Amino acid sequence: MNAMSTQNAGAATRGAILTGLIGEGIGPSRSPAMHEAEADALGLKLIYKRIDLHALGLGVEALPELLRAAELTGFAGVNITHPCKQAVIPLLHELSDEARAIGAVNTVRFSGGRRKGYNTDASGFADSFRRGLPDASLERVVQVGAGGAGAATAYALLTMGTEHLQILDTTPGRAASLVHNLSQFFDPSRLSVAESTAELRNAQGLVHATPTGMREHPGLPVDDADLHPGLWVAEVVYFPLETELLRVARKKGCRTLDGGGMAVFQAASAFEIFTNHSADRERMLQSFSAIPGD
Repeated sequence: MNAMSTQNAGAATRGAILTGLIGEGIGPSRSPAMHEAEADALGLKLIYKRIDLHALGLGVEALPELLRAAELTGFAGVNITHPCKQAVIPLLHELSDEARAIGAVNTVRFSGGRRKGYNTDASGFADSFRRGLPDASLERVVQVGAGGAGAATAYALLTMGTEHLQILDTTPGRAASLVHNLSQFFDPSRLSVAESTAELRNAQGLVHATPTGMREHPGLPVDDADLHPGLWVAEVVYFPLETELLRVARKKGCRTLDGGGMAVFQAASAFEIFTNHSADRERMLQSFSAIPGD
């Protein structure tokens, strides 16, 4: 995106609410269709663009230019996904209280020359969890992933009353850093770093919050020997909707929750930030289910 292309795009989309998604490998994302369908139902004209770092041959270092181009184009805001949810923070003027506590942003609103970052992932995960696993035990939960999505799900789990949350990440120091950050907002005794997925053998729940399982990152994020029938498994990946982790977990007798609900509920909150209109979450769930995909 450059200044010339943004001016041309602005002329072509005048009168529409222009939004988008910045991230890597987002070709299968259902966000554009979800946002545009909800806008249509409300009588709004909304255009939602994918800004795929992988397709553009760009890395996280391109974020400053991409945000500037979006503003010049007249975007109302953008959603932010892997691997940009934490890298975007220094480029913003203001953070919502939740985004500041989580340390990750998935929604940026442009207004009056300022950029405000929000996190709707945490509330999206919590809403999905209450809907899909309403009576699940939160006594001891292991979470795999301490990046942007993991920061949001960990915050949500603690807010929902998880008694003890163990966090595991393959990047050295990242789990410890998230535990330290969240300990400023929650009782530190409720958090610890997990040494391995063997901790799952004594846990009631597993939350998976890494890109593993996406088309571009196939595989299983845990040792399947550590999964057991007394474990519930919640996934944040939603394309494909059924990941290898969920397939294996179900075969082990685990209750499972796919990433679709989180995707819908976080999108509904982001839609409201972009448009200042209330989203119908049940309608958005129906739209999500009707979108072709894995």
